[in-house]
Amino acid sequence: MLEICEYQPADQADVWNLHNLALQGTGAHLGNGPWDDDLKQIETVYFGNGGTFLIGRCEGRVVAMGALKRTSPTSAEIKRMRVHPDHQRRGYGQAILNALLSRAKQFGYQVIHLDTTTLQTAAQRFYEKNGFSETGRKQLDSFTVIFYEKILACSGAR
Repeated sequence: MLEICEYQPADQADVWNLHNLALQGTGAHLGNGPWDDDLKQIETVYFGNGGTFLIGRCEGRVVAMGALKRTSPTSAEIKRMRVHPDHQRRGYGQAILNALLSRAKQFGYQVIHLDTTTLQTAAQRFYEKNGFSETGRKQLDSFTVIFYEKILACSGAR
C-alpha cells in the first residue's frame, strides 16, 4: 500500500537516490548538475513558492515522488515525477499525479504544465492518458523536450 505525504528534510537522501535511479533507466539522465539544484532546496523552491513536494512510501521506503511548482498566480508546473523501477506499473505514479492535481485545484491553479523528453515514451503515454495535451517541442542539449498542458476546472482558493 502506498502512503503519500509531504516531503520532510529527513527524506532528502531518499529523494536524491530515487531521482537518479528512476532517470537512469530512461536514457534521459545527463548526470547530476545545476539542473538538479531544486532537489537541494526543496523547501524553498516548492513549499516557499505556492507548491508542494510529495513522496510515496511503501513499507517505509520512498518509492515515488512528484512536485508542484507555482509558475504564475493561475498556473503551476508538475516536476520531478519519479517511481522506483522496482515499483513501476502498480499505480504509484498515478496516485502521486492525482494528489498533485488535487493540490493544484486546492491552491486555485487553472493550468498545469509539465515537460518530458521524447526518450521517455512511457511518461508521454501516461500524461496524455491523464488529459495533458502537447503544446510544443524544443531541443535542449541532446534531448528533444515535449511540453504538455492541462486545464483544470476551477475550485478552491489560495
